[in-house]
Formats: sequence, C-alpha cells, structure tokens
Amino acid sequence: MPASRVLLRSAQITRVLTRSAFTARKPDYTNPNWLRVGLAFGSTIALWVMLFNQHEHDVQEYKAHHGIK
Repeated sequence: MPASRVLLRSAQITRVLTRSAFTARKPDYTNPNWLRVGLAFGSTIALWVMLFNQHEHDVQEYKAHHGIK
C-alpha cells in the first residue's frame, strides 16, 4: 500500500474517532457538580494557607537573620 494511501486511511479513521461539537453534551449550569466545586475551593484554600504559613516562616527567618525583634 503506498504511503499516500496509508495517510488517507489514517485521516479517515481519525475523523471517525473525534468528537463532534454537535453531538457533545452541553454542561448543565443549573445542576453543578458539587464534588468538583468542593475540590476546587478546597485546594485553593489549602494553597493559600500554605502560602501564608510559608510567608510567616520566611518573615521569622528574615528577622532572626537581621537581628530584628
């Protein structure tokens, strides 16, 4: 089988396996996925807590290094 024919065949297979925008389901904004919402907010809060803790540690280290009370 020539190379051009193989490429054409693979293009046809790829076209069959891809999703169409017309058949994809639209998200339902009236019924949110609360697990994903909770994970998003929870991870955001956890990152902010870690950031503030690291900042406090850095400030204490800076003060100790420079002899500031």
